[in-house]
Amino acid sequence: MRKKLAILGAGHLGQQIAHYAITDHHYEEILFFDDFAAPAAGKPKILGGSGLIEREFEKNSFDEIILGIGYKHLRARKDFYEKLKDKVPFGKVIHSTSWVDPSAIVEAGCVIYPRCCIDAQAVIQANSVLNLSCVVAHDSNVGKHCFFSPGVTLAGYVNVGEVCFFGIHSTVIDNLKIAPHTQLGGGSVVIEDIRRPGLYAGNPVRWIREPRG
Repeated sequence: MRKKLAILGAGHLGQQIAHYAITDHHYEEILFFDDFAAPAAGKPKILGGSGLIEREFEKNSFDEIILGIGYKHLRARKDFYEKLKDKVPFGKVIHSTSWVDPSAIVEAGCVIYPRCCIDAQAVIQANSVLNLSCVVAHDSNVGKHCFFSPGVTLAGYVNVGEVCFFGIHSTVIDNLKIAPHTQLGGGSVVIEDIRRPGLYAGNPVRWIREPRG
């Protein structure tokens, strides 16, 4: 049977996920749902808006779904996941060039881009995205609905709350806790717990403002 993946969001992120899902042989066919792009000739196969997802699943139009909603809309990403998780099965894509220790856990809805490393006893919770070459060291936990840009590194025993965004080449040293809804600017270095949600940047990081998105 040809395994078909639906992606909610036909923009850049959705099309990147589709590319890896097909070229890395996770799925044989991709279709999209999008609330802002209408079906059109020569464009990705868009069945319609998000309101059609459950109906199309019941019609066997697809087998699993992944959210192609990017880091600027993490709350919407969470809302859609919570709405759909008990009605439609979520898939996941772990690129074959990434290394995932057998004791690590990557939950449903996650996308792991090429060249990532997920070490022993690490957990990547549902609906999270790790972009190119991220490292999650042993015994670390990444909460639900998080988005890591390329080159993010977590040392061991780090606990990241849900709905966090980490900018490119962010680094978190070992044994730290990061509050939910934390955003790290590119190149940030975290050397102590972050207890207050917000945007942080610098080396070491400092609080900038309340979180957005």
